Amino acid sequence: MDIPRIFNISESAHRIHNPLTPEKLATLGAALRLKSGARMLDLASGSGEMLCTWARDYGVMGTGIDMSQLFTEKAKLRAEELGVADQVKFIHGDAAGYVSDEKVGVAACIGATWIGGGVIGTIKLLEQSLHSGGIILIGEPYWRQLPQTEDVAQKCLAGSISDFLMLPELLASFGHLGYDVVEMVLADQDSWDRYEATKWLTMRRWLEANADDEFAKDVRAKLTSEPERYTAYTREYMGWGVFALMLR
Repeated sequence: MDIPRIFNISESAHRIHNPLTPEKLATLGAALRLKSGARMLDLASGSGEMLCTWARDYGVMGTGIDMSQLFTEKAKLRAEELGVADQVKFIHGDAAGYVSDEKVGVAACIGATWIGGGVIGTIKLLEQSLHSGGIILIGEPYWRQLPQTEDVAQKCLAGSISDFLMLPELLASFGHLGYDVVEMVLADQDSWDRYEATKWLTMRRWLEANADDEFAKDVRAKLTSEPERYTAYTREYMGWGVFALMLR
């Protein structure tokens, strides 16, 4: 069980596998007014930066589940580095369908709502692990500006224009599900750059060290095309944010 190899390569130097910077991740943690001993569940937890830094800064405890063996091992090492290995646990596994044995105060899926077949299904999945009065965290893209054509949407790596909403519509959709939006932290173009552009040097270094790898041609094609595609499309059209939700 693992994620596609291109992500393990291109994001191997990332601590945060989405367009939040460490500063924005810290802003989100502070905004949630987390209390020591609060329990969290993080589905598709990546390299564990959210759980580990919030365990260090706020005393939370929690579990993360991710399909990437590489990222899961990085998360365990990060927990040891920050001295919080006794507060957080990371599991290499499929987060789709995962329900915590113990109810949590914060249930999160940051940037991987495909695990529940979309936002609605992921919220319903997270609900099963959340205790009354808890907070759901959803990380999700939205359109900064609506693409003029389906071709533009696909060059933003969306399947179609209908895959995402404009920001006001996305917030309204949470209300339609019976949730209040109680906080949000949004990526900006600079934080998008840190997420995307960091991949380019990582891929270049990987190519230099793995020129004979059969996957090198795929990495080379990705590195050649991504800077132009990203700056022309994703950077201009795509927004991204983490939204904190509480049931009404």
